[in-house]
Amino acid sequence: MTNSLARRKLAILPVLLLPLAAVAACGGTNAETNCDVNSCTVTFDRGVEASASILGVDAELVSVQGETVTLAIEGNNITVPVGDQQSEQAEGFDVSVTSVTQEQVVVEITANAGGE
Repeated sequence: MTNSLARRKLAILPVLLLPLAAVAACGGTNAETNCDVNSCTVTFDRGVEASASILGVDAELVSVQGETVTLAIEGNNITVPVGDQQSEQAEGFDVSVTSVTQEQVVVEITANAGGE
């Protein structure tokens, strides 16, 4: 019975560590990320090439034109209006821009339960 219990504990370990691996997999260049299991807040620096690898996809800040932000998600450009209640879908994610300043763009990226 001891071997069986040890095997069960070892079998559960990868499942328990998976959310931590997803969070640890977030990072970027000229961008700050804050992720949990199914969503990330990415703060892109403006005026430089800024990108992040989050939730298994690459996101890049392409441009800001007034109240509209263009992002590349896995190489596909999407245009997202600024505002918490407005979002676009890309690569199975809901993408919204929560704020734009002269220095930074803050983006929320959440896994879309329904897919694309």
